[in-house]
Amino acid sequence: MPPTKARRGGDVDDAVPMRPRLDPGVIVSAGLELAASGATSISVRELGTRLGADPTAIYRHFRSKDDLMRALLDDLTLRAVRSVDLPVEDWRGRLRALAGATLDLYSQYPAVGAEATTLTTHGPGELGAIELMLEAFTTAGLGEADVVRHYALMASHVLSTAAGIARARAARGGGDLDGPWFDEPPLADPRSHPRLAAHTVALASLRDRELFFLGVDHVLESAERAAR
Repeated sequence: MPPTKARRGGDVDDAVPMRPRLDPGVIVSAGLELAASGATSISVRELGTRLGADPTAIYRHFRSKDDLMRALLDDLTLRAVRSVDLPVEDWRGRLRALAGATLDLYSQYPAVGAEATTLTTHGPGELGAIELMLEAFTTAGLGEADVVRHYALMASHVLSTAAGIARARAARGGGDLDGPWFDEPPLADPRSHPRLAAHTVALASLRDRELFFLGVDHVLESAERAAR
């Protein structure tokens, strides 16, 4: 319930709601609450209603809808970076922890996580994540060129796959954070698609998180080979 103030000369019965004092932090918090509620997209109008403010007031703090989404996305990325508390020497563990936290946060806030493939934030969260990955691959013993290549490979896999999983979860209306890779198992006539028919059951059993971490582990194994 929003705070109230009394009209001049009035009493408690004359109290009227006070408009919240908006700042970027308040707006980002409300935007993430909206995303966590199952919204498939962030509407500035709906966000204004949640804040008890005119939607145009949000544009006094964010020049555009994209700027707002960048702030929301960077907040999630910063949370993921701060959740990594393993020692620097455990470079594999740190990269895996960052990837897992990113996937979890994108899945919990799908309307924001789904934007990761199209928006670059240049904020403290994104810069922190890049620094962590570059440091990890350097600690692994890679040369400069391989450090950069493996960072790009890891970032591409984590961002695109986690965003895709978030988008699929939003389309399903929430539910399990670890959904099936195929919404419906592919069915085919074994006479025309014998291999597909033979693997239908196995394909239907694939899960989002399993494939996500399979990709992460392949990048880590590649880094180990390059370091040797």
